Amino acid sequence: MDNQNYHEQLMKKNILRLREFTKNLPPFCQEYFLGTAQTISSRTQLAYAFDLKVFFEYIHQFKNGYQNIEITEYELSILDEITRKDILQFLEYLSYYEKDGKEFTNDERGKARKLSTLKSFYRFFYRNEMIKTNPAALVDMPKIHEKEIIRLDINEVAELLDMVENGDKLTKGEKRYYEKNSLRDFTILTVMLGTGIRVSECVGLNLKDLDTEENRFKVRRKGGNESIIYYGEEVAAALERYLIQREHEIPCEGSEDALFLSIQKKRMSVRAMENMVTKYTEKLNCLKRITPHKLRSTFGTNLYRETQDIYMVADFLGHRDVNTTRKHYASISDDKRRTAIRKFKLREE
Repeated sequence: MDNQNYHEQLMKKNILRLREFTKNLPPFCQEYFLGTAQTISSRTQLAYAFDLKVFFEYIHQFKNGYQNIEITEYELSILDEITRKDILQFLEYLSYYEKDGKEFTNDERGKARKLSTLKSFYRFFYRNEMIKTNPAALVDMPKIHEKEIIRLDINEVAELLDMVENGDKLTKGEKRYYEKNSLRDFTILTVMLGTGIRVSECVGLNLKDLDTEENRFKVRRKGGNESIIYYGEEVAAALERYLIQREHEIPCEGSEDALFLSIQKKRMSVRAMENMVTKYTEKLNCLKRITPHKLRSTFGTNLYRETQDIYMVADFLGHRDVNTTRKHYASISDDKRRTAIRKFKLREE
């Protein structure tokens, strides 16, 4: 993959996957994807295609009159024949179903995403006057129960970085790879904890994106926009040490500009970086399951705690809607809860 066009190549890969995937969907789906290509990213379109596949497979199995028709032969008129009740029953079906010997479940978030796909799908054809009804618009979005944000506290962050720096708690097999990748791993975790960038954004970092004079780098956000991210002295120190090592590495063709390389000297993949983070975080002395996204939550929480500026946190995290940030990071912090409960008494002494 040409390192100069990592994100463009990723987009092209998604487009090719989408074209292949839509061959197994009703023909009119292609019109939807063509009509929304300018407003919906290729990554999101691919996710929508997966959702539509699940929906039409459900229709094929349970909608009277469609069991004997191949999904690829469905005509646009089927959208007018699908009712609000059909969609409600589909959402109920998503709670638990079996396919090819495997079990699948969806919580309210999974159902909400698939319903959002159907709403977008129906809205496109309805607005273009290609169908007469829009039953998806009549279905309310599932109520999302907010989960308490899981993040590392300051002591757990220190424990994690110390572990990566010293190689503590690793097995013999893990230590073999650790000796080769410890500085890289430490730098990745420091960058993620110190800037809040996503795994996909970290994977996409190029050497040319760094401005070490100004302690900043350029990232391509999830929606395709570019942002300048500033970082502090701890991140700067980690990058400075790592870049000395990186200069002596010989990357594979196509990964010359990639900041973080795999042991095969190719640009690290998202999966490889996620696995690396999990390898260390699962050894922490805590009861939390810390995924890479939880490192982002840790950064957001700490930045809000230091600044009390929800708009700054939203800007750092690349949230388009500050309400998304407010919902997640303006809750009472654990240390404030502990302080409050210590003051609470059932009886006067």
